[in-house]
Amino acid sequence: MAGSKEADQATPIRFGILPIGSAAESLEQWRPLLDDLQKRLGRPVTTVSVGSYASLSSAIGAQRVDIAFLSGGLAVEAVTHQHMQVFAQFVRSDGARGNVAMLVVRGDSPIRNLDDLLATPGSGWRYARSEHLSVTGYIAPEAYVFAPHGLNSDTFFNSVRVGDHQSNLLAVVNREADVASSNNPDMDLFRRNFPREAEQLRVIWRSPLIPSGVLVIRDGMSRSLRRKLTAFLLGYGKARGEDGAREQAKMARVPDLGGFAPEDNRVLEPFVDMQYTLLRQQAEHSQWVTPQARQARLAQIEQDRRHALQLLSAH
Repeated sequence: MAGSKEADQATPIRFGILPIGSAAESLEQWRPLLDDLQKRLGRPVTTVSVGSYASLSSAIGAQRVDIAFLSGGLAVEAVTHQHMQVFAQFVRSDGARGNVAMLVVRGDSPIRNLDDLLATPGSGWRYARSEHLSVTGYIAPEAYVFAPHGLNSDTFFNSVRVGDHQSNLLAVVNREADVASSNNPDMDLFRRNFPREAEQLRVIWRSPLIPSGVLVIRDGMSRSLRRKLTAFLLGYGKARGEDGAREQAKMARVPDLGGFAPEDNRVLEPFVDMQYTLLRQQAEHSQWVTPQARQARLAQIEQDRRHALQLLSAH
């Protein structure tokens, strides 16, 4: 038994990190907090730091991740198809539990507002956005801006480039793109990293508040280890005195992280609804061979939404 316990303690906890900025930058931001977690558990904590949302989703699907910080869209996939459960939500340093998606242009752009952007389809505008799994970088602008007008950003714009939020904002500054999707934490990070360049940007659209990212944990983890992990992360930075101040300083390395609040899978329901709205609008505005084909697609979208909501409420 002793040998088994020693072997178990030598098995690393694999922490998946949602890429904010570059993968290397995200790893550097989280490492001090994870070093403290490693000390508390008395076992190694390794990181799965990847360059894309899709790569992180693949790692979770392949069961190479035990615990992860995910955006809402990725978390829905992880909970409904990849045997993970939500246990906490990211709380911003200002106390908010949500972010705002944005569309950004240069300050000297002829695109002064959404009306200017949408009034000229095929005008040659170039778009810099995030991957399809990114809520603020793709899903929210698509659901709130383009799809309601019967538009798809991939065909509306003359060209589309896909990258992380920081490189997309730089593309607008450098006149390599006319419009970029972003969000308030990444805009704050960009202002810190590139203050002069940030002065050249202007926000032309902001979304409603979108719930913050979450922490998920793998099904099947032992109860004792799960309790230790969740207790550590939910309590991190909340102690009084010098210990709490040190932990808060380490948390501050992660852009806008003020702590974690306990949550469950139901916090993801707004993301299911956003995806449903987007898919329904796209189906309604698409060209179909027959009315029956269109109706079948709408029925499937409705069924998928009900199924996802059932899975979220089951735990």
